[in-house]
Amino acid sequence: MMWGRDLFVRYARMIGRGRGKPAGGVSVHLLLCAITGLMLASCAPREGVMIPVNVDAPPGSKVDMLVATTRAPSTEPGVVFSGERGASLSLANVVVSVPPNREVGSIQWPSRIPPDPTREFAVTRVDTLNRAEVTRWFNNQPNNRRRVLVFVHGFNTRFDASVFRFAQFIHDTDATLVPVLFSWPSRGRLTDYIYDRESTNFSRSDLAMVLDEAARSRHVDDVVVLAHSMGAWLTMEALREMALRNGRIPPKISSVILASPDLDLDVFERQMRDLGPKRPSVAVFVDRNDRALGLSRLLAGQVSRVGAVDLTDPAYKERLENGSNIVVLDLTALRGGEMPSSTAALPPRRRWCS
Repeated sequence: MMWGRDLFVRYARMIGRGRGKPAGGVSVHLLLCAITGLMLASCAPREGVMIPVNVDAPPGSKVDMLVATTRAPSTEPGVVFSGERGASLSLANVVVSVPPNREVGSIQWPSRIPPDPTREFAVTRVDTLNRAEVTRWFNNQPNNRRRVLVFVHGFNTRFDASVFRFAQFIHDTDATLVPVLFSWPSRGRLTDYIYDRESTNFSRSDLAMVLDEAARSRHVDDVVVLAHSMGAWLTMEALREMALRNGRIPPKISSVILASPDLDLDVFERQMRDLGPKRPSVAVFVDRNDRALGLSRLLAGQVSRVGAVDLTDPAYKERLENGSNIVVLDLTALRGGEMPSSTAALPPRRRWCS
């Protein structure tokens, strides 16, 4: 069953509110550009970009996010967390200033240190937190923000890149959700694919704990999970662990969005079954031109990845449509300016928030 623009608008409304759009729907163009930016490869390192800059009144706007990470703390100035694995989960509050007059989906990396906030992304605050301080941070969010968006980044992503990319996405979708970044230990190098993959396994219980605590919080009404590339494997494994341990996924975790998921199709089908019948709605964004997924397929013995399946192939289409409560949207033609096509098995069972 083909769903087109109407389905994509529904997902736009789920993410946040659009600037000047009726009924609270995010502009389809904005969401397309923001998703495209999210799915771009990690940029080259910019040493020192995480050193906070004192800005009395940022010229643009700011994104105030909570960070939960299994990375090891770094002693290098402006790095904060390295690509190595930490002994325990760390928590931090990071604020990023986003410059005005920029193209949606883009990141203006600092050309020098300190950056120029009028033209470039700049970090204005980095504070480590304990559990009690996380509660206070939630309490300081605007009263109308009781929905949480947890972002899980992908392969080949340094900590600074995960922070800036999430800030870009939150800003460009004008999301009203509370932004929470889960950053796992990626070394940010193409040659470390296997290390990164093992780091997702290292981190799945911690992500499960973060999602559990968000769902249990009286300050949270709804949790949306957005995962990119290899982060989709981590997300699905964390949800599977929660389902097997508790008998089901917490009802507050309403939606899971997988962008170019680096997942074996056979494994994904098994994970979906293990989540049980009362699982969240799942949306899969497919890009057949994703180069990272091409590398993953090569390393996996030419086994197809979910994020790069060809939906024009009836066999793949049928397998995905047979999954209950799954929506698949093909963004392959996006760079050519076309509206993405989509397939859906069943409409999401929950009403999307406007």
